[in-house]
Amino acid sequence: MKTEKRLGIWMDHSIAHLMEFSTFPIESSTSKSTFTHAVMEEAMSRSERVMHNKEHGQETAYYNLLGNSIKQYNHVVLFGPTEAKTELHNILKNDRHFDTIKIEVRNSDKLTENQQHAFVKEFFTTHLLTSSNH
Repeated sequence: MKTEKRLGIWMDHSIAHLMEFSTFPIESSTSKSTFTHAVMEEAMSRSERVMHNKEHGQETAYYNLLGNSIKQYNHVVLFGPTEAKTELHNILKNDRHFDTIKIEVRNSDKLTENQQHAFVKEFFTTHLLTSSNH
């Protein structure tokens, strides 16, 4: 039986914390959006349309970066306080490269690193228990 690789991603529109469930303690890495407040201010000084175009381009790059990280996993949970997780999920479910990856979305508040690790551990431990009972 092949070992399933699991990943939890706590994210908002500016930062994502990637936590691999296969290791103890959980290993984390961080990805950040390049659309910062300073970039927004600079773009807004030119025009709102320029700001939105720049934001969209950098958001797309951010989601592509996360998508590339997800490709090596079998089961992923996206969680966080904003709609960023749902936006990423919608992009991924429309891409055939992610058809074999189980991606789930859960709401959560802003969490500390320890709380994020606990969330991922509980999510996958609960999932393993329920799937082994079937």
